Amino acid sequence: MHDNFGFKFLLASRAIRSVAIVYMTLAIPLYLSLLKFSAIKIGLIFLAIMLFNAFIVLLLGFIGDLYSYKKSLLIAELLPMLAGIIIGLSSSHLLIILAMVIGSIGGAAGGMRGAFSPGTTALIANNWHEEGERVSKLGQLAAIAPLFSIVGGLLVSAHALLQASVGGIEAFKILYLGSGAMMLASFVLILLVKEAKVEKKKKISLKPESYRYLSRIVVSNALQGAGIGVAIPLLPLWLEMMYHANTFSIGLLFSASYLMTALGSYASSRISSHFNLLNISSRTRVLGGALLVVMAFMPSMALAALLYAARALVSGFGSPTRSTVNVRGIDKEDYGTASSIQGLASRLAQTSSGLSGYMLEYSMPLPLFAGGILQLFGGIAYGKLLRYKDIGGASV
Repeated sequence: MHDNFGFKFLLASRAIRSVAIVYMTLAIPLYLSLLKFSAIKIGLIFLAIMLFNAFIVLLLGFIGDLYSYKKSLLIAELLPMLAGIIIGLSSSHLLIILAMVIGSIGGAAGGMRGAFSPGTTALIANNWHEEGERVSKLGQLAAIAPLFSIVGGLLVSAHALLQASVGGIEAFKILYLGSGAMMLASFVLILLVKEAKVEKKKKISLKPESYRYLSRIVVSNALQGAGIGVAIPLLPLWLEMMYHANTFSIGLLFSASYLMTALGSYASSRISSHFNLLNISSRTRVLGGALLVVMAFMPSMALAALLYAARALVSGFGSPTRSTVNVRGIDKEDYGTASSIQGLASRLAQTSSGLSGYMLEYSMPLPLFAGGILQLFGGIAYGKLLRYKDIGGASV
């Protein structure tokens, strides 16, 4: 099918979104630490962010199925846009925390962070029906997002340079304000995207075959999400505490990891269709978890950075195949609700980030070690549970 739905505008929106979201997400623990919040309090703030994020993801999925996936995408841009502006202009700790929660900008600052906001996967699945074309489109999104996430990481590095003239707190605020402006640009680009007309659902429900397939994904996503929540949201703070790293080196580390994620996603979009997609999806999760476990005990930031870059490459390769596998057994009328429930399971599990601060103060390696183990078992569960569809018993 030709690009008669404005995919180029969606691609541009995800690129700009990636810059903004990645900066805002990476900066949260560092900014809060500068404002004298303890690791435990930062972890609890992330708990609140994850809970609200889970609610928004589910709500936007329902809006997508009942009304329009494009509308759910537009709402998803507005919240972090407002959050960036409020954080950029306010000096009130309470307002800053509320903006972080309502903007739902906390979480795993991976290379996919800016690509798949609620409704994106459903919109792709609705507009392009052939699986190979879906993999290609999702692969392009999964490649462009980490490429521009590099810029988001570099904005964290830019903080170290900017603070020399305006101070650390003001530097964070200026960059948050700029990120809010970028989210506005992303919102405008989404307005130009077209959506295939489908018969909208009259009520929120799932067909039995969709429910059976979805329930299997939810179990593995919960394990994966718990691992991500423990290990990743406070990772910038972990690097700062573990290796006494500054914002410049932390930003460079994440920028390098996003480049590796982009390379992995690009390779996946070119060759993964020739292999078993479920095996790729499962084994990349397992390997990603194992790399986190080893990273927890690295004696230097350079070695930790190498392992994190390797994990990013693996994650990037598995992302587009996983997005495709996740909708294989879902009826097209359930795409929005199903993708949101998948995200809900992951985000509710990521409330484990509330424990991350306690773990960090108890033992430095513990958050990454525990998170890696949980992700590893999540990958095993993903492969086992989705080995066969309930629909016709077909092997996937």
